[in-house]
Amino acid sequence: MLILPASTYNTHEFMVAAGKLDVDVVVASDRGQVLEAQLPEGMLQLDFDQPERATEQITVYAGQWPLDAVIGVDDHASLLAALACAALSIPHNSPESVKAAGNKLLMRQQLQSSGLPAPGYEVVDFNGEAEDLHEDMHEIAARVSYPCVLKPLFLAASRGVIRADTAAEFVAAFDRIRALLTQPKIARRGGDAARRILIEDYVRGIEVALEGLLVGGHLRVLTLFDKPDPLEGPYFAETLYVTPSRLDLETQSEVARHVEKAAAALGLHEGPVHAELRLNDDGVFVIEIAARSIGGLCSRVLEFGAGISLEELILRHALGHPVESLERTAVAGGVMMLPVPTRGRLRGVDGIDAAGMVPGVEEVLITIPVGKEVHPLPEGDRYLGFLFAKGDTAAGVEAALRRAYAHLDIVIDKHPS
Repeated sequence: MLILPASTYNTHEFMVAAGKLDVDVVVASDRGQVLEAQLPEGMLQLDFDQPERATEQITVYAGQWPLDAVIGVDDHASLLAALACAALSIPHNSPESVKAAGNKLLMRQQLQSSGLPAPGYEVVDFNGEAEDLHEDMHEIAARVSYPCVLKPLFLAASRGVIRADTAAEFVAAFDRIRALLTQPKIARRGGDAARRILIEDYVRGIEVALEGLLVGGHLRVLTLFDKPDPLEGPYFAETLYVTPSRLDLETQSEVARHVEKAAAALGLHEGPVHAELRLNDDGVFVIEIAARSIGGLCSRVLEFGAGISLEELILRHALGHPVESLERTAVAGGVMMLPVPTRGRLRGVDGIDAAGMVPGVEEVLITIPVGKEVHPLPEGDRYLGFLFAKGDTAAGVEAALRRAYAHLDIVIDKHPS
């Protein structure tokens, strides 16, 4: 069973991987499918916001069509998968460990208690309006250290994450995040977590992302991505991911050790992990670690052994199938996630053909249809699309992606401010 939110980018990659392995797949989603009534064994609609009910649905399903593995492809779906596996006695990470990985406060508490380098932090509770705060906002702003970063506890892809350098910026950022968290759909999904905001000391330094697979608690590093663009705020839209990393091998090993220790601190021991880290003169800081694979379509730049995709590797591991090699192919690869530059209605993207002709660029993919409303971070939750490139070196791949992006002209009809 693949638990796939309707909004995910990864459905196609996982279905292709399942086809290569010739395994039967049921897709469980938060939105009904057209053929659900005709193919009940292949489709299941779940309410992601009611995990106990969703787990019961999966258990009932498995009573009729037994399951060998349940895999979730984002943080919320991963928790449902863990709950289902626990109910069905399928080997998997515990629900508690996956919940900790998907909640930034629980994760920060457990990582700090493990002795890993960690920023100072606190959490502020609220019930909705400014007068519902347990403390005066200006008193909170006066005592925190600057610069700091404000974060929702449960949203992903840097959504709602804002850096503040002054008390005035702190108050503005807090109000902005609170407005986001009180949107009905987000509030319903987050529950109690949607009424709390995490405040962390800002961690300076370069940022990298590690893609790994836990096998019996041991971390197998699949790749380490460099993020060449500085991520200094006030918002943190991720753009470039390039591999192999240009860090020295000793530093790469140190990064891997921190991720393995972080996974152990959370109780994760099996399956994919995606970790975000910052490096500076004070050491290696695990910013986040998720019990899932990389999001978006970024996995398309990865290939292992004899042409195995990341999704196929994940399925093989979950099903106990042999994996000949976890070594990534030698070619360098990279992806640029195209950020939304401004709020409005997407009119079009010009220059796609020219971008696609840049040597090394393999694909230019716009994933938001023309005419759709678009929102930049910190409120937005979608990229405009993706650029993919491969080449002999990471530096060459990065250069190709930057040249291709320079050809694109994103046309958005802005809303009146």
